[in-house]
Amino acid sequence: MEQDFSIFKIEYNKVEPKRGRVLISEPFLQDNYFKRSLVLLTEYTPQGAVGFVLNKSLDVSVNDVIEDFPKFNGAVSIGGPVSTNTIHYLHTLGDLIPNSESVIGNIYWGGDFDTVKNMIRENQIQSSQIRFFLGYSGWQAGQLESELNRNSWLVSELKPIEIMGYNSNIWKDSLETLGERYKMWANFPENPGLN
Repeated sequence: MEQDFSIFKIEYNKVEPKRGRVLISEPFLQDNYFKRSLVLLTEYTPQGAVGFVLNKSLDVSVNDVIEDFPKFNGAVSIGGPVSTNTIHYLHTLGDLIPNSESVIGNIYWGGDFDTVKNMIRENQIQSSQIRFFLGYSGWQAGQLESELNRNSWLVSELKPIEIMGYNSNIWKDSLETLGERYKMWANFPENPGLN
């Protein structure tokens, strides 16, 4: 008897990708960076897309990965497979950090790193106001659209507070808010052969 896996096809995905939206990986995606991940898009243009994985925290602090960084209780997450030797950050400090780019609501991306270090040194940034990432997720022109057509990602939205607050269950929690079809995704075992 043939199994019907059509429940794992993305249905009614009327939400278009754009800056500030999130990509939720389908449950069978096995890539180490993107398996059961949620990626915030910080840039989306005809030339490609950039984003950061929100639910792959590392067990290190920012002081462990950046030399001579002021002491700070800031966690670091895996941002994606591109340039994993670089540090990136999302923050809620807006124009206080020059050259920041607005992503959505009060969420900003990047900006002057020396300003970030000085503000941390002066205790002007709380750990809830900034998230650090090693590397980033990147797609060339047409690549993300191709992955969307293959049902690799579901496009959705998150509140800024959900973006800034680390939640290891955000993949499952986000799916469960999207209806019965996606609740089945959220509860599907990572390795069905072990059940």
